[in-house]
Amino acid sequence: MGSLLTALTAIAGPMDSFHHERILSVKGYRCVAGTDEAGRGPLAGPVVAACIVLPPDCDYSLYRDSKTLTHAKRLQLCSTLITIGASIGVGIVSVEIIDTINILRASLLAMKLAVDDLATRHPTPDFILVDGKFTLPSTIAQEALIKGDSRSASIAAASNIAKVQRDALMDELHVTFPQYNFARNKGYPTREHRLAIARYGPCPAHRRTFRGVKEFV
Repeated sequence: MGSLLTALTAIAGPMDSFHHERILSVKGYRCVAGTDEAGRGPLAGPVVAACIVLPPDCDYSLYRDSKTLTHAKRLQLCSTLITIGASIGVGIVSVEIIDTINILRASLLAMKLAVDDLATRHPTPDFILVDGKFTLPSTIAQEALIKGDSRSASIAAASNIAKVQRDALMDELHVTFPQYNFARNKGYPTREHRLAIARYGPCPAHRRTFRGVKEFV
């Protein structure tokens, strides 16, 4: 196995976003997942995470960091993931929990919930690639990858699912609270959004412990 690992490492180029998954497969892991979240920075709305296991024969080059793609392209990739039979789980952590345990812990919890959700319909991953600096509160073997959404196709795919799911939730919140224009800003601290908070005060969808909101509670 050592010679094969050496060979895989040698041929992996800078654009090989399936390198980590391939190496783990050679090491004996049979179900490698990637997980990522969307919504750490906004002033409103939940944090949403996804966990994905890509089929080993998929075109992994399709999956890139969701922040670099248009909404239409993200939707297209989400449809492709369903078509190719990727295993997908989603985790959502509410504003109330974010305000109680802080956004970092909430983000890690959302990713753990996404892993748990995937496992209700598909085999439980035996290794998880986690976007960021921290691993999840889980006994499953893991590796945290800084800028993982640009280094791992599985994490990048998860970032797209998480972003699309969260955007849809913010569109729903816009119907209830149109004065904040969540459909456009998705809860992020744009100038328009900050002025709306100053004018109308926070709504139940706002994170009351966040700067930019707590001043108006």
